[in-house]
Amino acid sequence: MAMGPVTRAEKQVGLFTALYVIGFTLWFFAIGNFEFVIYVVTMLILIGLVATSLRKVEYPPKLLWALTLWGLLHMAGGGVPVNGSVLYTLELIPFVSDGEMTILKYDQVVHFYGFGVTAWLLWQIMTHTFPVLKGTKTAFALPALGAMGLGAVNEIIEFSAVLMVPDTNVGGYINTALDLVFNAAGALFAMGLVTRFNGADDGKKAP
Repeated sequence: MAMGPVTRAEKQVGLFTALYVIGFTLWFFAIGNFEFVIYVVTMLILIGLVATSLRKVEYPPKLLWALTLWGLLHMAGGGVPVNGSVLYTLELIPFVSDGEMTILKYDQVVHFYGFGVTAWLLWQIMTHTFPVLKGTKTAFALPALGAMGLGAVNEIIEFSAVLMVPDTNVGGYINTALDLVFNAAGALFAMGLVTRFNGADDGKKAP
């Protein structure tokens, strides 16, 4: 079945995304950062999934811009050099500074934001497909849990990068655990906002 016409906003998001993905991909090859080439492939798959479902779900432009911003933050995290490493390792606010147990880093902010956006995306898919769920506890819980699950998949991808590419910036057990914590926190925070501003229109109480 042919896809319907692409909106102006969708074209703008698509062009912006294509420009930075191409730019960072060329940069990763130039500096020999093959770890992030793996992430580029993963991101292209995700972009394809969103693109092919545009007319099925009708993602609002704000959500599409939030998704592409996450992609840009991710590419910048692995491609922008900072203090002899990359942006992902940058400590933003020294709440805790003890080796891997360091809070708050750029990496953690991106995990919080990214999987918050993921929860919003899952909420949009769920409530568009099943409008009766809008404003229910189910529409809060399942997208949050789904985002946490996808966060775990992301950690599996990072583990694969560790196995295939030497000298990655992925980190160890504590880093993985902190990533999962920030994924969960971002998902719960986002769903709190989404359900607060996108509750049921019929005034019914959530079951």
